[in-house]
Amino acid sequence: MSDPTLPSFRYRLGQQPPRTDCGGLVRCASVRQFPVSQGIAGASMRLQPGCLRELHWHTNAAELGYVVSGNCRTTVLSPDGAATDTFGPGDVWYFPRGWGHSILGIGPGECHFILIFDNGAFAEEHTLSITDWLAHTSPAVISQSLGLGLEWVAKLPKGEAYFAAGPVPDDTIACAAPQAKPAPLTTHRYPLGAQQPRRAPGGGTQWTVTANEFPISTTLSAAVLELEPGAMRELHWHPHADEWQYYLEGAAEMAVYLGRAHTVTEQFETGDVGYVPMGAGHYIRNTGSGILRLLLGFNNGHYRAHDLNAWLASNPPDVLATNLGLPRTVAKTLPEETHFIAQPQRS
Repeated sequence: MSDPTLPSFRYRLGQQPPRTDCGGLVRCASVRQFPVSQGIAGASMRLQPGCLRELHWHTNAAELGYVVSGNCRTTVLSPDGAATDTFGPGDVWYFPRGWGHSILGIGPGECHFILIFDNGAFAEEHTLSITDWLAHTSPAVISQSLGLGLEWVAKLPKGEAYFAAGPVPDDTIACAAPQAKPAPLTTHRYPLGAQQPRRAPGGGTQWTVTANEFPISTTLSAAVLELEPGAMRELHWHPHADEWQYYLEGAAEMAVYLGRAHTVTEQFETGDVGYVPMGAGHYIRNTGSGILRLLLGFNNGHYRAHDLNAWLASNPPDVLATNLGLPRTVAKTLPEETHFIAQPQRS
């Protein structure tokens, strides 16, 4: 059983009151709301067609986005100039810390995406917005800097917009049927959902993106994991990164082993967020009747996992027998290679 004095590794993000305006909605989870999430923060955002997450930048975190559904268009200001990309379900973006960007819902329906930040202390005060900046700058300075007449400066927003409503852009290509030839890769966009996943006979599938495939994503990597009913991402740990989880679909059990007889076991449902500190042992098991699907974020550009089965398989049977208190004949029956996904137990 879990020790009630230990912290929770689950946050009910989907049940929190959102910030809403102009067709936009966002729920955020930083270390303030989710105290164990020291290394990673996140958000769930939805944009209606024509709703703009205004031009802004983050002073203390890089941002990785994953599109769950719908379509959006981003612009990002890099040292090499501005770039515009269109994103659909399964696509990923990455914006380095301090790079200005915006996100626009382009329809035909709502766009839902998950944001992951490589700093658990990330919060709105670390986001600088263009309207807030201009609202707190003298009209004369704005007029001189932007070349606008004072009559137009007077019409600018008087405070931070955050979300802004406008016409739906005519991005017909973004909403067209998939083409036989995939869209070319760009610096800030990676089509994660279009890649060949890792499939395991135990009933699991994982799509992973790291700095190897997506070079700009130097501080964050991500994966989408699907588990069939009863299947389990086996006992493992990540030696170089914290893990942030967003449960996209289904029900799950996840336990975090912290050492010194401390394990925290939690139950998850759609919209929940989970967290595993760097190096902590854990598993994820599908406890529902349908597919479990979740997004995993890691605050390292390179994905590393140490699976318990693979570690045991690398040891001689006599070592395992001594360490685990098993007869040598039983120790020999332990898996000889990693399963990655453990099959459902037969009743």
